[in-house]
Amino acid sequence: MHPQSISQVWDQVTGVQAAPSGPIVWATAAIALLAVWPRFSWHYTRNVVTIAHEGGHGLAAVLTRRKLHGIRLHSDTSGLTVSSGKPHGPGMVLTAAAGYSAPPLLGLGGAWLISGGHITALLWAVVVLLIAVLVMIRNAYGALTVVITGGICFAVSWFGSEQVQGAFAYLSVWFLLLSGVRPVVELQRKRRHGGAPDSDADQLGRLTRTPALLWVTLFFLIGLACLAAGARWLLTR
Repeated sequence: MHPQSISQVWDQVTGVQAAPSGPIVWATAAIALLAVWPRFSWHYTRNVVTIAHEGGHGLAAVLTRRKLHGIRLHSDTSGLTVSSGKPHGPGMVLTAAAGYSAPPLLGLGGAWLISGGHITALLWAVVVLLIAVLVMIRNAYGALTVVITGGICFAVSWFGSEQVQGAFAYLSVWFLLLSGVRPVVELQRKRRHGGAPDSDADQLGRLTRTPALLWVTLFFLIGLACLAAGARWLLTR
């Protein structure tokens, strides 16, 4: 999409774009799987999942009227979202539960937009969300990661052809849907070996006086449900 007037840009964002061909849809799914499954690629692509994870914590904190102080993203793909408010209650529970739920739910929302043909709208929505996260980033590495991710999304949405936008949108959504499951499996593996005593699941267990494994299972089921529903939308478009 080349530089245009505001009205033309608005028409493009709110308009309906054609879906890529079947082979491209399947190819983007395969590439997304390669970005998530092998350890060497996951070490880098997991940074994108961390943005969504910590962004989920931040959004939940704001929506539950907690005070959001900032977000930090680290080079080891971990992250930290700091908010203040009641150390217990629904607001704290929702904030803690939003992290692992955010990537698959974002993927599901993206699949829904794609099913309606709103591919450009999806890309712009991602850019807006990344700008909102960037405002709350409190370290240089985190800012660089968000800027690069947002810059790629903006460049594709502004300069990419309809075919390029479509392929990129499908790839991004497949990635979010597939990456909603692996972090949960990694979390439970760490917990099984005595690691991550302060994980989101363990914090939720203490907050709600329920087994942490219950929350791990819930995160896993959310990821699987979003993957199943999102894949159906993507493959039947």
